Amino acid sequence: MASRRSLQVRWSNTLMTALVVLALFHAGCGGDFQAGWEALERGDFETALREWRPLAEQGDPKAQYALGFMYANGEGVPKNDAEAVKWFRKAAEQGDPNAQDALGLMYANGEGVPKNDVEAAKWLRKAAEQGDPEAQYNLGAMYANGRGVPKNDVEAYAWFSIAAAQGVTSAAEVRDITAERMTYEARNHAQRLAQQYWEKYVLPFQN
Repeated sequence: MASRRSLQVRWSNTLMTALVVLALFHAGCGGDFQAGWEALERGDFETALREWRPLAEQGDPKAQYALGFMYANGEGVPKNDAEAVKWFRKAAEQGDPNAQDALGLMYANGEGVPKNDVEAAKWLRKAAEQGDPEAQYNLGAMYANGRGVPKNDVEAYAWFSIAAAQGVTSAAEVRDITAERMTYEARNHAQRLAQQYWEKYVLPFQN
């Protein structure tokens, strides 16, 4: 079954995957963000930080997320979870789904903030409802374990399903394990809900 560890397993993968997406988004557009990404790829964290910090301080949510990544991982700066939370929150409050997922995980794991499953579920839901597949997986884990939300296998199944359909590793496995403890009627309900969520929380965000 999905466990507390599931949230932690998704953590580093979530950050790096999102940064790759951001780099692709900015590629060809010029600007300092792409220069920061190229520096990060070279292992030149000092340059990445120099490129991203001014953008973050000017309110760019993508740069704020990237700066949070550096503090969360100790890349180019001493590892500082509280500082990571600060930058993730700034981006999350502007609606950035990558930052919302990251902030939710910080709350779920008690990193840089007191552990708070209700806050974790709140931010994970915001990201999940914007089509973020990692957040959808993580929200499913919250429902499967009753963390921050009432335990609900139907909800867990639905969120795992749409995360699996978007290629999230292990989402199909935990969905199927969740299904094993559900009644036939509950599984049918969960499958219908997954289809509704796909149409509402995935299709509108696909290019």
